[in-house]
Amino acid sequence: MRILITGITGFVGGHLVEALVPLGHALFGLGRGSAWPAPLAHLAGRVELHAGDVADADRVEAVLKLTRPDWLVHLAGYANPGRSFLEQDACWRDNLTATRVLYDAVVRTGLRPRVLFVSTGLIYGEPDEGRATCDERTTIKPATPYAASKAAADVLSYQYTRSPGLDIVRVRLFNQIGPRQSADYAVANFARQIAAAEAGTQPPVIETGDLSAHRDITDVRDMVAAFPPLLERGRAGEAYNAGRGETYSIRDLLDKMIALAHVKVEVRQKPEPERRADTAVTRADARKLRDTTGWVPRISLEQTLADTLDDWRKATGTRPA
Repeated sequence: MRILITGITGFVGGHLVEALVPLGHALFGLGRGSAWPAPLAHLAGRVELHAGDVADADRVEAVLKLTRPDWLVHLAGYANPGRSFLEQDACWRDNLTATRVLYDAVVRTGLRPRVLFVSTGLIYGEPDEGRATCDERTTIKPATPYAASKAAADVLSYQYTRSPGLDIVRVRLFNQIGPRQSADYAVANFARQIAAAEAGTQPPVIETGDLSAHRDITDVRDMVAAFPPLLERGRAGEAYNAGRGETYSIRDLLDKMIALAHVKVEVRQKPEPERRADTAVTRADARKLRDTTGWVPRISLEQTLADTLDDWRKATGTRPA
């Protein structure tokens, strides 16, 4: 297959490329820069990388004509729920407007790639009353500008399967963590602070926000393993949840990470007023994805946390004891 991936140099994009390279596909990427970031430098020469903004219609159309993909994975977008309260214009532009620009460019080229739109489980907000999990029929109740903009792009993706008839499958990822994730996200930030404390570059103190939220956590490497079978067997116009189906409080995740530390650390919480409206609990019902593709997560949470911490240890020049 000829596969074009938008947002290829991001957290999920890098892991997706690593999963696809051994399969022998012709891989192409669209990213904001023309070079791989340092943690992904090993991918240089394995992927044809193109620079461009997905909201730039002319550039996107040119890349589509050059690469002529059979599969198109749309990962590019604004991805920080907490900061989205402060950057709403950028969030809506990068998630909704850029998605529409991409689909319109596909239409203009006359190409017919199978498209995988990568959405988020946060579009649901809380489960419906009387339900413990969110399935694909759960009412959409986004609680952040990020979730609202992704919900709009998710609905837009469905609309484009109806008219003008693009071949789009949607996957709604619940929370994913793993090596190379930005410290803008809770678990990676815990790992960064522990690694820095072990290296002696910061005091043995972890500063954190609210720890009461519960999240359905899956290793990013398991998440990207769902993409090829969904592209092969997913139905156009359908949405599929991807998640473990188990929830952990952020406090639980922090405690598990602290248990892996080689120094004793203190936890200090600070309030985050802009996050008060955020979703308290997310838990996936991923039976539809499992029944369609056979996908199940295989990497344990403990392994994911250890790998994430070791990745930050390498970044700070320390090693496991």
